[in-house]
Amino acid sequence: MSILDWCVLAFTILGIVAYGMYKSRGAENIQGYLMGNRSLPWYTVCLSVMATQASAITFLSAPGLAYSTGMGFVQFYFGLPLAMIVLCITFVPIFHRLKVYTAYEYLEQRFDLKTRVLTSGLFLIQRGLSTGITIYAPSIILSTILNISSTYTTLFIGCLVVGYTVYGGTKAVSYTQMLQMSVIFCGLFAAGIIVVHLLPAEIGIVKAIGIAGKMGRTNAIDFKFDWNNQYTLWSGLIGGFFLQLSYFGTDQSQVGRYLTGSSVAQSRLGLLMNGLVKIPMQFLILLIGILVFTFYQYRKPPVFFNRFELEKLEKSPYGAELDSIKQVYSSIFLAKQKALSKLDAAIDAKDEPAIQQQRQALQASDDQAKAARKATTNLMLKNDPGADTNDNNYIFLSFVTKYLPKGLIGLLIAIIFLASMGSTASALNSLASTSVIDVYKRLINKDGSDKQYLVASRCATIIWGVICIGMALYASKIGNLIEAVNILGSYVYGTILGVFLVAFYIKRVDGRAVFIAALITEAIVCAIGFLNIVAYLWLNVLGCLLVVLIAIILQVFTRKAQATST
Repeated sequence: MSILDWCVLAFTILGIVAYGMYKSRGAENIQGYLMGNRSLPWYTVCLSVMATQASAITFLSAPGLAYSTGMGFVQFYFGLPLAMIVLCITFVPIFHRLKVYTAYEYLEQRFDLKTRVLTSGLFLIQRGLSTGITIYAPSIILSTILNISSTYTTLFIGCLVVGYTVYGGTKAVSYTQMLQMSVIFCGLFAAGIIVVHLLPAEIGIVKAIGIAGKMGRTNAIDFKFDWNNQYTLWSGLIGGFFLQLSYFGTDQSQVGRYLTGSSVAQSRLGLLMNGLVKIPMQFLILLIGILVFTFYQYRKPPVFFNRFELEKLEKSPYGAELDSIKQVYSSIFLAKQKALSKLDAAIDAKDEPAIQQQRQALQASDDQAKAARKATTNLMLKNDPGADTNDNNYIFLSFVTKYLPKGLIGLLIAIIFLASMGSTASALNSLASTSVIDVYKRLINKDGSDKQYLVASRCATIIWGVICIGMALYASKIGNLIEAVNILGSYVYGTILGVFLVAFYIKRVDGRAVFIAALITEAIVCAIGFLNIVAYLWLNVLGCLLVVLIAIILQVFTRKAQATST
């Protein structure tokens, strides 16, 4: 990056962090540190909720996912607006009325302590692991820019986020997130314009999308019902609805965001606006990935986007074999250029037979290019069995650092940093609040002073920060980051949601029945997930329904047994 880019990056990040710390100064009690004194307006709630969900993974992995497989991932969010409506009607007023710090406090009031501990424990495990993944995402950027191992950059990013979260608590998180999302929207809009501008003069945005469509990248909606297809209209509407309802309704990283609202109305408005804006925002991010795909049909992409791993292979004993692969890769690209030129002419002439012919030729070239990339990753593993061979997360980053103008590169890199900092800070804050409120205050030190709980909250933030950084060091082994986070959540969100739905709507079920139902369900969901029997979004539906059904059955049998014994 240029000096200008480094200045933009440093000014943006440090300025926003300083603003958040300034606004959060004076947190002297646990109410102010964990809940921001429940005083924030709806627009701060909305942007904070969005920033918590839209981590750096969103801006790194989503364009790469669109580049590799198309627009289908947008269907993941189709259930979000429906989930926001249900939350506003049920969860929000209940949580506000009870003035809880965490969502799991309510479960003890409704059921018992063991149910509260189980659900909070599931949350801590899932959120602790997934937060490590969000820390790893921006470390990819620094490692690419500085051409060093992501291990060092992961440690740096993790320590930076932990530092300001420990200092400022939830207010520091919310105020930094408000500015973060404002910068993110501006940067994404600018990135979309620049990508179109960089395309050949005769290729406008409509034609660019059309070319991507001919190569199978604009498949935004799939109406087929397929249990094994990750992203369809039905998995998005049904499975996505259950996942989003559980995430926003029972995951403390989100519940803690809208509980800071100054009233029920402010929290509701913040959530509803999030539901309206999120899908267009995600569509734009994926569309940028599609445009980058079209751009690389006219400019030769690297045979592997992770520059650090590629350069390591170039300097290895396998360098000569890599050169041979690169020569084949270059010849494939030349053949693709010829087919693409003929496709352009066929589209202009509206010659459908010729369009289909060149489409097949392009698809064949695309398959050959994938084979060359596969050969490259095989060489990497021969040279270093621990090499990171999944470069999906580097596609957009590689494009940004190589082709965008000075200044804008720094801004977009700052966006990815800010997104990661926002979501990671929210997660650490929620992990700390759950650990202190649901474990330390409830089980270890019931009658401590406010100062003791404040110190415990800061210590818990540090401890979880260390755990999450440790997970981040492993994250390079798990493939596409945005899918990894959602898959991990699907293993537990359905179970937790089922417990809450029983709590809200089935008053005759007691704590013992729902606790056993949750344990049985979690075992079943994990088994189905590990065996890969259905697409991961359906695990949320399955988990929720199983908890409700098993809890009702257990309660019926328990009552019959009690009636018989008497």
